[in-house]
Amino acid sequence: MSAPPFTIKPFGPAALLLEWPNRVDEDILMDILGFRESLLKHHLLGPDWELIPVYHSLTLINRTDPAAIKDLIRQLPQWHSSLPSQHKPQTQYWEIPVCYDESLAPDLLEVSEKLGMDPQKVIEAHTAQPYRVYGIGFLPGFLYLGGVPEALKLERRAEPRLHVEKGSVGLAGAQTGIYPQVSPGGWHIIGSCPVPLFTPDKTPPCVVAPGDQIRFRAIEKAEYDLHKLESEIGIYNYKTGHSNA
Repeated sequence: MSAPPFTIKPFGPAALLLEWPNRVDEDILMDILGFRESLLKHHLLGPDWELIPVYHSLTLINRTDPAAIKDLIRQLPQWHSSLPSQHKPQTQYWEIPVCYDESLAPDLLEVSEKLGMDPQKVIEAHTAQPYRVYGIGFLPGFLYLGGVPEALKLERRAEPRLHVEKGSVGLAGAQTGIYPQVSPGGWHIIGSCPVPLFTPDKTPPCVVAPGDQIRFRAIEKAEYDLHKLESEIGIYNYKTGHSNA
């Protein structure tokens, strides 16, 4: 049996951390998600297990039976080696509306100046291709989306804001994302999404999952207001489809 592509580390008394090579890579993410899917389907059965994928790692947690964690260290490499070589998880494609109106995009002009681009070109570049969901955090429902084009890569704000509005769409480095609630934040805000992607009282609370793809669709302020109202009364229909993982 060849060595697995990940290392295994204890992560407290009830968890293990599996780490793949430290880089943002779709093939690594798909391997992680495929392995997670296989573990939950064939090996780590029942509600006691929680498996959390983020970028290049997978955390395995069993809070009810911490002893079960120790038994996995020998088994995990074997289970991974038995995966079909072409196995890929089922993922979704989402079209998400974003309004880039200056009233909702406090950093758009500054971003365009720093990048040497017209604001409309920034919007066109931001909506030109889908982004892969590499993880969910630092807030519940905050999506870390990778695949930002080189022309839009920009360091975080020098001074983070104490108050970022819910739905704000930000840029930072090679990532873009949507703030699911009011919070502090250091990303450049270039637009706003009128529809919630995280609702705590729903199951699952986050409609999007790691591995999914999101593509932003630019909308005018009037359509933004309409979709916001539709979301508030529960009649907004998300546009989805199968992702070509």
